[in-house]
Amino acid sequence: MFLRTFGWSFAITAVGLIAAGLLWGAQGFGIVLILSILEISLSFDNAVVNATVLKRMNPYWQKIFLTVGVLIAVFGMRLVFPLLVVGLTAKLNPATVIDLALHSDKTHDGLTYGQYLEAANPAIAAFGGVFLLMIFLDFVFDEKEHNWLGWLERPLEKVGKLDALSSVVALVALVLASRFFAAEHAETVLLAGVLGLITYLAVGGLSSIFESGLEEEAEREEEAEKSGKSVVQVAGKAAFFLFLYLEVLDASFSFDGVVGAFAISNDIFQITLGLGIGAMYIRSLTVFLVRKGTLDDYVYLEHGAHYAIGALAVILLVGIKYHIPEIVTGLIGVAFIGLALASSMMRNRRDAPEDEKELVGSGQ
Repeated sequence: MFLRTFGWSFAITAVGLIAAGLLWGAQGFGIVLILSILEISLSFDNAVVNATVLKRMNPYWQKIFLTVGVLIAVFGMRLVFPLLVVGLTAKLNPATVIDLALHSDKTHDGLTYGQYLEAANPAIAAFGGVFLLMIFLDFVFDEKEHNWLGWLERPLEKVGKLDALSSVVALVALVLASRFFAAEHAETVLLAGVLGLITYLAVGGLSSIFESGLEEEAEREEEAEKSGKSVVQVAGKAAFFLFLYLEVLDASFSFDGVVGAFAISNDIFQITLGLGIGAMYIRSLTVFLVRKGTLDDYVYLEHGAHYAIGALAVILLVGIKYHIPEIVTGLIGVAFIGLALASSMMRNRRDAPEDEKELVGSGQ
């Protein structure tokens, strides 16, 4: 299962690094390798959260996520999307943006492509920060089968019964961020943050609507098959919007990586290749977690990933004004995942039947 799931990632890594070495020499090889590691470290918690959504999709859509989804993640979110952001925020025509991206040292009105992208950071951070914050808030306010930090999660579950509390908290956080971290870009930050909230509510809401109808559609499965309608088509609408949700989630996680990558390289193709290789591993890891049933075996992993998302949301909003090193972001995510994994293992050992404990203790 491991080789079958990660095989494409290993192959693309080999091809990508060889291409980097041939095109840009040893220095380019090293840059692409570093960018790949950066993307994996920043998005490891993304894989865990993705897995919680992906396990609700059928095998067909899981394959779509690992194939078409990868193309969207690599070329759409890490190549085309930054171009669109620069064009919209700087009000540049597409030809100028592409020209600046292809010639990293070229300037327009005194700014390079990387500097334009950095200037767009307030809008990027506000959109991604609010989107990720909504994911975190909806998780901590929702009732869960297991509680990791009971002293914190149980009170939050009680107040979470208030309607639209997540949206209210997210909007308050956005207003505070625009007030204290974006004095010169308050209007831009507010607009981008509201768009992030709308995107989350729209995609998540549509997905929930179609998911709610799956049980009724399952009951009509026999009629659907008689009429020539496949099961994949029956569940396709819900899976499609879950797929869109995953793509937007991936975009929100990739924002800080794309912007931070320009501190390592100004070449957009090196950045796309390096981050793309990292994105492949995150996709493969997501599918592996689903097929292996890891989230069911280690029940606190989902908690750790969502706390990492909450931390990233705060970092993005604070990052509107203050630069926070990417290594800090990555380490925080890894720390939450590691603690959650350790807590899950301790829980499994504590709750294991006595005969299993004796076997483990005897080394058998």
